[in-house]
Amino acid sequence: MVKKLDKVLYTAQAHTIGGRDGAGKTSDGSLDVKLSSPGSGKPGTNPEQLFAVGYSACFIGAMKAVAPKINVKVPEDVAIDASVSLGPIDAGAAYGIAVKLAITLPGLDDAQKKLLVETAHQVCPYSNATRGNVEVELSIA
Repeated sequence: MVKKLDKVLYTAQAHTIGGRDGAGKTSDGSLDVKLSSPGSGKPGTNPEQLFAVGYSACFIGAMKAVAPKINVKVPEDVAIDASVSLGPIDAGAAYGIAVKLAITLPGLDDAQKKLLVETAHQVCPYSNATRGNVEVELSIA
């Protein structure tokens, strides 16, 4: 079942040409990137890299949003090392991605880290978008 937004808070708009070997630019001009296929050696970034940055940034935002509700302070030096893998699925009939987020929360005890990460994973828009569709592995460093 598709979940619909109760209310639109923000809409990002981008224009992309040429696919993996093209370019993309947001409507406000804040992002303007040359694209290249993974492993091609050509200049540019690829969609998996963009997804890794987007998911990890969003997840940190989700941790900051839920932290006051569970009485945990997100450390100033919170960090996420994100890996987004691309590969065949369905016996090679299609392609999919898998995500690994290695979350570093210095200064918190193990129980606080676990509570913060699990709670954020329930509200993060990227987590909700991937849930049931993409293998997502969370680890706490």
